[in-house]
Order: sequence, then structure tokens, then C-alpha cells
Amino acid sequence: MTTSKLSSCPPEPCGFARTAGNAAGAVPSWAPHGAALRDFLAGDLDAEVIVRAEDGEEERTPARVFFREPGEFSALDEAALDLCRGRVLDVGAGAGCHSLVLQARGLSVTALDVSPAAVEVMRRRGVRDVRCGDVFAFAGERFDTLLILMNGIGLVGTLDGLDRFLRDVPRLVADGGQVLLDSFDPGPPDAERPHAYAGEMRFQLEYRGVRGAYYDFVFLDFETLGRRADRAGWCCESIWQEDEGHYLARLTRRGTKEGAK
Repeated sequence: MTTSKLSSCPPEPCGFARTAGNAAGAVPSWAPHGAALRDFLAGDLDAEVIVRAEDGEEERTPARVFFREPGEFSALDEAALDLCRGRVLDVGAGAGCHSLVLQARGLSVTALDVSPAAVEVMRRRGVRDVRCGDVFAFAGERFDTLLILMNGIGLVGTLDGLDRFLRDVPRLVADGGQVLLDSFDPGPPDAERPHAYAGEMRFQLEYRGVRGAYYDFVFLDFETLGRRADRAGWCCESIWQEDEGHYLARLTRRGTKEGAK
């Protein structure tokens, strides 16, 4: 893990629908990511996605990151997986690396991703219950654990998007359930945008010359997450904290058995 904001951002673990790219003829923001996953599974082990920030800074992210084996997981990954219990919704599941481990442990796992290509990849890899869709539109079921790793919560896009998520997602969480998520402290405000939240950014993905639409992304410092979670009726607990600002948090509903602990 590095301290660069760009390098802490995965290409796009797509559990949240991107409104950018819906115009006629536009390439959806998640499409390059899904294409890279599909090509990697087909044998192109060098497949990689260009992640481009709005200021032009670029980084190449190998598709193999999304196909990690358990021995390659970070300590934060391992801590999150060990906390999963009951029925699990893996939001923005990508290539299914976390879902496959939880499935092998005997947990009931539903993997959710907005990318049809990612859904195809997970099914071919053996994830049993895979759904194509957006967490905001997903309905009709409740889970004991919502798992949102690899900075996936950033795809709420903005602080307003985070507030919407915190208001909306309780319908998916069973009584006593939890949300496990990670994010990255964005640091102090940008000197050129002193009144803007430093973590609100925009990115674009590119794969083999095809560029997706720009999309909003937000890195959340733990204090900001905690304040907004509290206002929405959640208890926010820091589970794992790394020196460079990467952390794992657990959200539980205030007043429930788990949240009262």
C-alpha cells in the first residue's frame, strides 16, 4: 500500500451504479475494468487498467490484483474476512476473490457487481450466487454482513453519496448485522480547493485504448465517516488502522444487540 491517493484506488469494484456513461454512445465507466478481468481469466496475465485522475495523473493497475489468492491477502483483508458471519453480501465483488474464500469457509455469500463482465468472470470461477446490479437498487433480501473492500465505499462518489448510502442501506442489513468497509485518509485539503473535501475526486479507466466515462470517487478519513455514520444512526468502530491512513471500519445500527456492544 502506498500513500498516493491514486495508487490507493482500485480500478473499480463495481457495486454502485455509475451514472456517468449512460448517454448514448458513451462507454460506461466500469466497462474497461470488466474487460480486463475477462481477458485475464482468458489467459492474458499482463492485462492492466489505466486509472486516470482528473488532473491527468495516471497509474496502471494489473488485473491480477483482483484474482489474489488467500496467501496474497493483506492483513486488513484477513481481518475483514474473519469478521464476516451469517449471510454475506459482497458489494462490488469484482473477480470474486473474497467471495470464493468465504464460500469455501461455508458461509452463504451473494456477490454483487454492476459489471456484466465481472459477473461472468465470477460465475466461471465458481462463485455460486452472483447478481448483476447496484447496491442502491438491490432489494428484497437482508444480510448479516455487507462486505465492501478495496476502497469500494468510495464509489458512493461524494459525501452526499455517503449520506445517501448510510440512510438507504439499513434495508439490506439484518437485525444485529454489520457493514465492513475500508477506506483511506485523503489528508489535508488541496491548496487549490481549500473549501472542498480533499477526498472527493474523479477518475477515468482505460483498457486497450477504450476509455470509460469519468466517475466520482471519495476517500473517507475515519473521523468524517464516523460523524456521518453517527448522524444516520450507526455506530462506527475502527477495526484495523495502518500507518499510511488505510483502515477497516465496522458499522452497526445503534440500538441493536451488536451496535450496543
